[in-house]
Amino acid sequence: MIGPFLVGLATTFRHMFKKKVAVDYPDEKVPMFPRYRGKQVLMRDENGLEKCVACGLCSVACPADAIYLEAAENDGTVLAGPRYAKVYQIHKTRCIFCGYCEEACPVSAIFMGKDYELAVYSKDDFIWDKQDLLVPAPAEAKAPALA
Repeated sequence: MIGPFLVGLATTFRHMFKKKVAVDYPDEKVPMFPRYRGKQVLMRDENGLEKCVACGLCSVACPADAIYLEAAENDGTVLAGPRYAKVYQIHKTRCIFCGYCEEACPVSAIFMGKDYELAVYSKDDFIWDKQDLLVPAPAEAKAPALA
């Protein structure tokens, strides 16, 4: 009975003075691996226009059926090309972060980011709309004029 107690006490004292392995999380972030797939991001081109052309290939490629989009024709009021995604939603409760949406996109509009802080307090916040996913437009970008 005393033997295991002394072995445990020796183990405790041996590890007490070693360097900590833990990370002080809120103040210090853990570096992500290069192939980590986190929160999806909808990209813009160099002119500030939305890259998504609403082809629907990302929705078809998604094995979890987590992506929903509706296509619309641009009337000049949106910073996008002639065709864009009027509604773009990703249901995070279904998403398995496989990256198939990124691989299926022909114009590289969707990108798997490195953000891993995805906790929310409400189940309604797990449905990310286009406004949550789209990269903000540069200040000098304006809506294209239709000919």
